[in-house]
Amino acid sequence: MEVAIIILALLFVTFVALGIYVSVKAVGAARRGVDRTISQARRTVEDTTLRARSIGQLGVPGQLAQLRLKLRTSMRATQDALQAGAAEDASLSESIALFQRLSAHGRELDDELRQLERDPDRARIADRLQELRERTERITHSADSLRWAARDRARKFAEDDLSSLSAQIDVESGALRHWSTAEPGQDTAWPEPEAESVAGHEPAGTPERTVTDQTWPEPPPAEGPQAIEPPDPRRTTYPWQKRTRQARPETTN
Repeated sequence: MEVAIIILALLFVTFVALGIYVSVKAVGAARRGVDRTISQARRTVEDTTLRARSIGQLGVPGQLAQLRLKLRTSMRATQDALQAGAAEDASLSESIALFQRLSAHGRELDDELRQLERDPDRARIADRLQELRERTERITHSADSLRWAARDRARKFAEDDLSSLSAQIDVESGALRHWSTAEPGQDTAWPEPEAESVAGHEPAGTPERTVTDQTWPEPPPAEGPQAIEPPDPRRTTYPWQKRTRQARPETTN
């Protein structure tokens, strides 16, 4: 009895621990999903604001917004391209590592540009615009190089795979049409028909017979009633006729 109670207690504790673990994992996944959604929404709002500032504002604020928008667009496009290609090409892991190092410099520059947007000293910022523009160009150029290299690699693999597939299909198509060509050393002539023993068809090599040599079987005798000859009226007697006595021979004494 005590053993059964201990087993039930262990099962209860196991189920409770498993439930807590599943609940924590579900809460963590939900929190990560919420954070990801919030981050995407914040990024979308910020990009929209940057586009509006780059178009609507002039001078230093408009130029800073253009630099931030260019930097963020290039880095995000490269990140998406590398992540999509890494699922099919494991050799992109080195490129992803390089991009992570480049992203650190990109985030640092983006934070600096954001702070400069709120700085009231426009003259000092204007003096640094050339240096900020060069840093942005270097980072975006490196990001663009990684992105286009990954895309060129994926396109090259796709072309090679398509060429190999086309060659295999050509070989298979030729094999399917094998019936239309003769095998080497195989005679394609149709076989001669075998000699028949049916009447009227003599096998090859048999001497030709003449009409007189041919013997046809006699037709079987006709069965059934034969034609009846009509009776002779001179020999026919009817019941109403009297019989004539035959003349007796005369006796000679």
